[in-house]
Amino acid sequence: MFQIGRTLVSEEILEEAFVCDLTACKGACCVEGSAGAPLEEEETRVLESIYPKVRQYLRPEGIRAIDAQGTHVKGADGDWETPLVDGRECAYVVFKEGIAQCGIEIAQKAGAVSWKKPVSCHLYPVRVREYSRITAVNYHQWHICDAACRLGQKLKVPVYKFVKEALIRKFGNQWYEELEAVAEEHLRR
Repeated sequence: MFQIGRTLVSEEILEEAFVCDLTACKGACCVEGSAGAPLEEEETRVLESIYPKVRQYLRPEGIRAIDAQGTHVKGADGDWETPLVDGRECAYVVFKEGIAQCGIEIAQKAGAVSWKKPVSCHLYPVRVREYSRITAVNYHQWHICDAACRLGQKLKVPVYKFVKEALIRKFGNQWYEELEAVAEEHLRR
């Protein structure tokens, strides 16, 4: 672990390789698991405000789930998350050619909204946990992403480079530049 500002960063995000391979996993991270995507407090307000514009890009099942549960829900752990369709996939998921995709991101690419998707989704496989004095930045290893790990190794793309845009979105350019400097020094050793 190493520290950048008020973040404690796992060395795994420098050492492990990762590139999403949607042809292999079919977007399983949006379908598997027992909870929706983690949301930051401010993201709950964003979802409320953009939902009317995003709604047209969603499946009827997702719309019904959101209409019944709301644009966001309190999870079992007390944190905010996206609602699920029948306890399975995220309510914002759409399926294109059998691959789960984010309806919010589709709406953003179409120009309907400017917000891409929850930062937790954008950051994956990096998980961020806020504590009172520090933020932990960790690599989350999940068997459904084995193909992404293999592709990352083949292409020689470390996790932190794969999620560069998302890390900058979350922590800023200066933080990411410090991360790159740490990575260079760490990997030289």
